[in-house]
Amino acid sequence: MRKIAQAFVVTAALAAAPFAIAENTVMVGGQSMFPTKDIVDNAVNSADHTTLVTAVKAAGLVDTLKGKGPFTVFAPTNAAFGKLPAGTVDTLVKPENKETLTKVLTYHVVPGKYDFNALQGEIKKQNGKATLATAGGGKLTFVMNGMHNIQVMDEKGGAANISTYDVYQSNGVINVIDTVLMPK
Repeated sequence: MRKIAQAFVVTAALAAAPFAIAENTVMVGGQSMFPTKDIVDNAVNSADHTTLVTAVKAAGLVDTLKGKGPFTVFAPTNAAFGKLPAGTVDTLVKPENKETLTKVLTYHVVPGKYDFNALQGEIKKQNGKATLATAGGGKLTFVMNGMHNIQVMDEKGGAANISTYDVYQSNGVINVIDTVLMPK
């Protein structure tokens, strides 16, 4: 009887395994981010990224970020946008400021797939400070900030910490950051 019970437990575990793999998600903004969805389809569900989603729509970047990629998006939270001077976001999302908004947003996108391990590898390869080109033509600098945290620095001297790593998407990866990065 005991062998039958053990066989049943093993069979049940194996039968459930595909569902566990399919549901391998990261929680962002109170919602599961599914690796089978693209960057935009996941971001719209995050309560922490409503400002970013509004800005991406205003800049006309939805189709780009739904594209094949791979892209790495350093995604500022609503709180990160809240650190900007009052009125900045409202001004940026106006149609007449689309070019500036696009420059700011594409500064948060790096072509390629840079999860924690890839970023850490670049930092080691480049002697403790990695520089990567953004989709907007700027540069971001990455350094280790402790053993398990990477800090991102912009060209104006601002810095952001990555608060959530390795949010895999069908067309890349999102790393959530706590500060909006600004290009030159």
